[in-house]
Amino acid sequence: MVAVPAQAADSPPRTGFEQSNGARWTTQPQEQDFLATVDRASDRVSIARIGTTKQGRPLQLARLGAPHAPTKVLLVCTQHGDEPSGREACLTTIRDLTYATDHRTRRFLDRTTLLVVPTANPDGRAADTRGNSDGVDINRDHLALQTAEARTLATVIRDQRPDLVYDLHEYGATPPYYDKDLFDLWPRNLNTATAVHDEGETLAQAYVRPAAQNAGYTTGTYGIWTDPVTGDPIKQVAGDGQERILRNMSGVKHSIGLLIESRVDPLTDAEKADESLNNRRRVDSQLAALKGLFEYTDERRKQVGVATGIARLGGYLDTGPVYVGGADNDPPEPAEVIQDPPCGYRLTRDQYTEFKDELALHGVRTQGTYVPLRQSLRALVPLLLDERAPYHLTAGEPDIDC
Repeated sequence: MVAVPAQAADSPPRTGFEQSNGARWTTQPQEQDFLATVDRASDRVSIARIGTTKQGRPLQLARLGAPHAPTKVLLVCTQHGDEPSGREACLTTIRDLTYATDHRTRRFLDRTTLLVVPTANPDGRAADTRGNSDGVDINRDHLALQTAEARTLATVIRDQRPDLVYDLHEYGATPPYYDKDLFDLWPRNLNTATAVHDEGETLAQAYVRPAAQNAGYTTGTYGIWTDPVTGDPIKQVAGDGQERILRNMSGVKHSIGLLIESRVDPLTDAEKADESLNNRRRVDSQLAALKGLFEYTDERRKQVGVATGIARLGGYLDTGPVYVGGADNDPPEPAEVIQDPPCGYRLTRDQYTEFKDELALHGVRTQGTYVPLRQSLRALVPLLLDERAPYHLTAGEPDIDC
């Protein structure tokens, strides 16, 4: 397990959140100064601008560790602008790993490429809103790719092909049924390869939850209300398998995905009286869960590589159904299963012109206006182009003459 790293003798920078002891969240100018200082501190880290929001704010990617390491992990922080705790945890994680001198952390970074998008929704964070500056929920745009933010994340995932995608969020509690310090959830989409899905569950249940619990935090499965006495599930209120959500799209694209949600609401009278206490608890719980992620990465590198590697090759076999509905806990209706998928989809010239950029951003291979299923992202093609898929971009003509 990667411990909280020891730091170098020179004074590392502190976030605005740390400087205020949790009374205020880090501002964008403070974030820029902080990242610039970290970037100058070591060749172990590099900070790059990878996109720009509608309001002109930078979308940035921090890269730490070995450039060609066997395991690649992507942290996506604060897609929802009014959920800032993940961003604070990501910023200090970048700093702490950059300044670490202990052998265990250095060895971890020698075998890991860690990619961090510290603020995935800068305009929303500046306005303290869930959506971006157009009011769009970025975490419902990972299929259509209408926003600059989602397009930037799609480019990172396409080009970097991370083995793990870890998405940091926050939630509002509903006591006593939905009231944990942290919730998590793996990809539920049924097009996720079995081994990738199972590794996501292992990451959550055997690593992230124990790490958080060891730090004194309660944990559970996101989206499921439970009986406070028996612990039995009562109903599902969120966390389905729709492909436009990042944790599900991560699975469709063969990355081991995990959503993590910290509790926004104050837990104690002291936290109600002092907002900084509540804020620090929110960030500290995220940091505790990140320890579990790093421990998992260190201990299950071989299993991760096998699971994602087989999944990425599986599409070329061009066999098996494609699911346009259902989830791992919600059996699909017959109409939600394409039992015998077509060989591909033919687009008109106008359809191809309108959507070729989105296909390219996803990493979908095309042959002119023809989109074959026999490719790594086989299951994604019908989700984009079949009229039966609920969020399809356009309805292509199925080619059944294989």
